[in-house]
Amino acid sequence: MKKQIFEILEAKSTIGKIFNILLMVLISLNVIAVILETVESICFKYSVLFGRFEIFSVIIFSIEYLLRLWTCIYHKKHQSPITGRIKYILGPLALIDLFAILPFYLPMIIPLDLRFIRIIRIFRIFRLFKMGRYSTSLKTLNNVLVEKKEQLLLVIFVILILLIIVSSVMYLVEKEAQPEVFSSIPATMWWAVITLTTVGYGDIYPITPLGKFLGAIIAFLGIGMFAIPAGILSSGLVEAIQGKNRISSKAKRLSKNEIEELLKDKQSIKELKEELKIKIKELESLEKE
Repeated sequence: MKKQIFEILEAKSTIGKIFNILLMVLISLNVIAVILETVESICFKYSVLFGRFEIFSVIIFSIEYLLRLWTCIYHKKHQSPITGRIKYILGPLALIDLFAILPFYLPMIIPLDLRFIRIIRIFRIFRLFKMGRYSTSLKTLNNVLVEKKEQLLLVIFVILILLIIVSSVMYLVEKEAQPEVFSSIPATMWWAVITLTTVGYGDIYPITPLGKFLGAIIAFLGIGMFAIPAGILSSGLVEAIQGKNRISSKAKRLSKNEIEELLKDKQSIKELKEELKIKIKELESLEKE
């Protein structure tokens, strides 16, 4: 029974796939409920319905969490009954599952101020991250992020260096013309972030000719620098999709070859049977003679 529950939770059976789809629907409804509860008129009118739906969701998610903890020993990494379960509890997916139900139980365990309880309840939005367990697309994205983490970290490091250099140069150029706006390098970093990301709020901008010239160059640099992570992710996703397609096509080819081999084996068995029948007949005729 434990193994069957594990296969259902991991979507290794038809029932498991249906169960995962239902959980994804429940998670989506929870996120919608959290968003709608922030609208005072809707929250006041349907507060009882929201409360009942929250209790129902927490019961389902709690049972799922306990069942996953009970059956996690069927994972290769968590085969030990005690240490395996501890490792599973501290894993990222198990922590997301825990954070999804913790805002409901925490006020029951620890007496908290009502205002703080309202803040904690918003953390139910963590249930959205549970979607990554059931969606193959999000799993693919996670694999790409893990695979391309070194390139992404390098780009982030380069962007941070560029941010510091740009802020320092613009501070030196604009500090005399606008001492209140470009008062320090940390204050100038706000302008650098807004310019490099090409958002351009317009609350801080250079007024000197040299500052405007540098601002234009920095804006062009920002377009190029922030396009690099997007290129890395898109290329990684393309590689992952192509890899899946190659594996599936290879699996199909292997299955066809296996079928052909089986057919050949059957044909060879039939031929051997015919030869044996002929040999038997020859032997019988020799015996009669």
